Amino acid sequence: MVSKVSKKEVRLEKHRRLRRNIAGTAERPRMAVFRSNSHMYVQIIDDSKGHTLLSASTLQKEVGLTKTNDVAAAKALGEYIGKKAVEAGITEVVFDRGGFIYQGKIQALADAAREAGLKF
Repeated sequence: MVSKVSKKEVRLEKHRRLRRNIAGTAERPRMAVFRSNSHMYVQIIDDSKGHTLLSASTLQKEVGLTKTNDVAAAKALGEYIGKKAVEAGITEVVFDRGGFIYQGKIQALADAAREAGLKF
């Protein structure tokens, strides 16, 4: 008998394994990324207090996107969250890829955030 585990369950298990070792502090908050089929969401979180310090998504008009589910949109979102974080005085973060593979959209978002001034 073969049991089949869904892709979502596999991703969530990867995320649980990552979260055992990753935690955001006030000095170095966690930058969590979630990617759905049509949008991307980013939060900068202080886990010691349980507060979301900043958030952004491809749904926001300030990001200025027409297409929201490609690598260019991820890059624009990374630049936007990076600029917002630097303006808020956050320069270093811990990157939480949320169990997603570090390629394509996730990698483009991370690289753009680095170019905008975030260190991780």
